[in-house]
Amino acid sequence: MPKHIVRLVLLLVTAGVLAYAGKQFLTVDSFYRFGHYRGNSVADIASDRPKFRTPETCKECHAAKYTEWSKGVHNNPAVGKVVKCEVCHGAAGGRDKNPNSDISSIGTDHPNKLKLDIPSDTVKLCTLCHEQMTGRPKEQKQIVVATHAGDQQCKTCHNVHSPRTFVGALTSTSRPGNAAAGKAISADCAECHGKAGVSDDVNIPSLAGQNETYLADAIKAYKKGARKDALMTGAAKDLSDSAAENLAAYYASLQCKSAQNGEPKLVAKGQVLAQKCVSCHGESGVSPQAMWPSLAGLSKDYLVSSLKSYKAERKNNLMNKIAKDLNDADSAALASFYANASCR
Repeated sequence: MPKHIVRLVLLLVTAGVLAYAGKQFLTVDSFYRFGHYRGNSVADIASDRPKFRTPETCKECHAAKYTEWSKGVHNNPAVGKVVKCEVCHGAAGGRDKNPNSDISSIGTDHPNKLKLDIPSDTVKLCTLCHEQMTGRPKEQKQIVVATHAGDQQCKTCHNVHSPRTFVGALTSTSRPGNAAAGKAISADCAECHGKAGVSDDVNIPSLAGQNETYLADAIKAYKKGARKDALMTGAAKDLSDSAAENLAAYYASLQCKSAQNGEPKLVAKGQVLAQKCVSCHGESGVSPQAMWPSLAGLSKDYLVSSLKSYKAERKNNLMNKIAKDLNDADSAALASFYANASCR
C-alpha cells in the first residue's frame, strides 16, 4: 500500500479516536437526557425567579393604572398594539440595577416594595415607537419630535397609561350644563363679553362657540383663585359649580364670529409658528380637545396679551415654555394667524 495512503488512514483513525475520547470526557453526563439540554440544569433553570410577570401581577396593587392601561390603545391586540407594564416600568422580578439603564432599581423583588420604577424621560421612551419614520405603519401615531411639543415631556399632556386620553380631561370636574339656565344668568357677562358672546372690546375674549368644558373649568379656576383677574374673580366668586357649567353651556351653544383683526402680512409666518400649537389647539385653531380653548377667531390683541401673561405670571407648564420662546414679533404673527382664522 502506498505510504501516503497509509498516512491518510492513520490520520483519519487518530481523528476518530480523539473525537470519541473528547465526547466521552468533555460531554456532561446528563446531556441529551431531555433532548438538546443538560438534564442536570433543568432544576437550576426552574429555580430562577421569572423576570417578567405580566400585567396581571400588577392588577391587584395598581388597579387604577391597570384599568387605564387595559382600556387604552396600548392594550389592543386586535390591531397589534400591546405595550405591557414591564416594557416601561422594568421587569417585576430580578430588578437588579442595569448599568446601561436610566431606570432606578428598587430591589430584586418588586412586590415587596409596592412601587414602580418610573422612567424620567418619557420623550425618550415614547418616541421609540411614535417618532415619525419612513416605513412605520400609519395605524401607529407618529410625531415630528422637534415640532410636536418642543422639549416638553409627553406626560405633560398625555396620560401615559392611555395616551389618547389627555391629562386635562382627567383633572376636569365639569359636567355638561344647561344652556337655557346659563342664558338666564348671563346678563352680567354681556357688558364685557357681548350680548351674544361676541366681544366688542379687542382686549376681552369672545366666548361664543368656545369649548364648554374649557369655559366651565376657567370660571371655576377664577373662583378658586387658580387664575388671577380682579374682575373675573369678583364675577365668579358667587357662582356655584352648576351655574358655571350652565354659563359655559350657553356660550358654547352660540354662534362664534372671527375677529379678523390680525395683520395680513404676518399670517403666513404665524401659520408656521402655529405648528407647535396643533396638538392642543388644532390645525386651524379649533381645538379638538374639550378641555383646551379654541383660538381661531379670537382678537389679536387679546391673544398677544395672553401670551405675555404666560411669560409673566400665568401658570401653565406647557404654555409657559412656548410663550417664553416667542419674541414680540412672533407673538404678533401667531396672534394674527389665529385672529384671521375661521372659528367655524
